[in-house]
Amino acid sequence: VQLQASGGGLAQAGASLSLSCVASGRTLSSYYIGWFRQAPGKEREFVASIHGTGTIFNRLSLKDRVTISRDNAANTVHLQMNRLNPEDTGVYYCVAGSGSTQEDKYDYWGQGTKVTVSS
Repeated sequence: VQLQASGGGLAQAGASLSLSCVASGRTLSSYYIGWFRQAPGKEREFVASIHGTGTIFNRLSLKDRVTISRDNAANTVHLQMNRLNPEDTGVYYCVAGSGSTQEDKYDYWGQGTKVTVSS
């Protein structure tokens, strides 16, 4: 499975940002595809993931600001983040795996896209 993330960049606090991840490879519908992020100087953390059937895992602390969606026909997953704050700054990694919020459940990782939120 190959994952190509896009959509990162600079945003102001309070704004919205959308990330996309295009996946390629075999049997994509059976994978959860989603996102982890890593802020400068902090550990990587789970954001959200979605299965081909639509089942979603969310990071509870982000659930009211983050929406994940999936277009199976286009093998693309979108992450919409609203009401951004500087704590959302980091590198966002697209991932694919068997699901859950645990990093070790995701076998495939994209190259990451950087998000910077200015106050």
